[in-house]
Amino acid sequence: MAQTLTEFDTIAAISTPIGEGGISIVRMSGEDAVKIANKVFKGANLTEVSTHTIHYGHIVDPESKKVIDEAMVTVLRAPKTFTREDIVEVNCHGGIVVTNHILQLLLANGARMADPGEFTKRAFVNGRIDLTQAESVMDIVRAKTDKARQVAVGQLAGGLLEKIRAMRKEILDTLANVEVNIDYPEYDADQITADQMAKTSKDVIAEIDKLLNTAQEGTILRNGLATAIVGQPNVGKSSLLNYLTKSDKAIVTDVAGTTRDTLEEYVSVKGVPLKLIDTAGIHHTEDKVEKIGVERSQKALQQADLVLLLLDGSKNLADEDKALIEETKNKKRIIILNKMDIGQKLNVQEMKKLTNSEVISTSILKQVNLDELENLIKKLFFSGITNSNDQILVTNQRQSGLLAKAKKQLEDVISAVEDGVPVDIAQIDFNGAWDTLGEITGDSAPDELINALFSQFCLGK
Repeated sequence: MAQTLTEFDTIAAISTPIGEGGISIVRMSGEDAVKIANKVFKGANLTEVSTHTIHYGHIVDPESKKVIDEAMVTVLRAPKTFTREDIVEVNCHGGIVVTNHILQLLLANGARMADPGEFTKRAFVNGRIDLTQAESVMDIVRAKTDKARQVAVGQLAGGLLEKIRAMRKEILDTLANVEVNIDYPEYDADQITADQMAKTSKDVIAEIDKLLNTAQEGTILRNGLATAIVGQPNVGKSSLLNYLTKSDKAIVTDVAGTTRDTLEEYVSVKGVPLKLIDTAGIHHTEDKVEKIGVERSQKALQQADLVLLLLDGSKNLADEDKALIEETKNKKRIIILNKMDIGQKLNVQEMKKLTNSEVISTSILKQVNLDELENLIKKLFFSGITNSNDQILVTNQRQSGLLAKAKKQLEDVISAVEDGVPVDIAQIDFNGAWDTLGEITGDSAPDELINALFSQFCLGK
């Protein structure tokens, strides 16, 4: 990736959330970071201190000579830093005014305001990390569960990078033999080379398939699973939301129809991040406000990845229950027969046969079988992944899209070989797969893609 002149500037940004707190950190990176910090710091000569040391003193405005704040300043010298450049971090008191004042001082004395994600981008440009590791940095920041954090930490250690580069090496080794055959046609080894390309393509496709099979789990861990809680009014939807969120977010009464809109909440259920949507009871109504709520509920149902369908297990199925079962038949769902504490008219085994779905009896009011419900949610989406933090997971659409593209290119190579297409023609897609896999790690990614990716990062990261 070509570097522009601005990528050699010394950059600065606030790396902690803006607001009141115990501490704030203002970070700089670049060849002038230490020199700029030394202009505004009184307590030690930062140009003479050892690397990876922290120093007590005060931040002082060089012009007015006024003390801005008491601070601890960390000096980290290249190349053993996150960006592989000199880094200075000013640890000051956590107030909005003082933190911004220190940032403005650094900018006034030679630093440039960092673009979003520019610290991580410099780590990539300087060879410290690849694109999959850069994406894992944001995954760590945005992790909604401990398991999501563990997977992101594994990616940061380079698990996916190693896997992708191993596949690229396998392709490259075969390409070397292809080039020899093209350069020395007198050896007449076309068929041997073609067969080797086909075999390598099949081997790499097998590895790609293993990664693509993790994409659903990886996406769930990264973004959360859109989960709609649906059912007739007063069946226990809001009570289930309150249980899972451990709060009283929804109003719970014995009056039917108290939820007139959709309520959303992120929760972790056995390590599975759920974006819970508590919907208004889906039923026929002439009430204008309730109608809006029902319409929004139906929209949430269409967009859901998982449906928790609550039925009143103490009553026989009503027509509206049957309509909901039919409406959700193509969704991943768990049918919950609630109110088992007052008797059950609906049978779990019969409902399983009727709906071809996971079915469980509960009493949300008495909190019976709710832990089993959580285990069922976990089982439904993580069966086959016994310890996700030990797995190499594909965690976003960019990665899975490029893997799918590389797979298609390799399938085209196999088809070309089987059809007797000349080796140098079949090689085009073989080369294309090598480049496509390189886009995942950034080894062959275009500048536009890299800039777009890092623009999604927060300032100071």
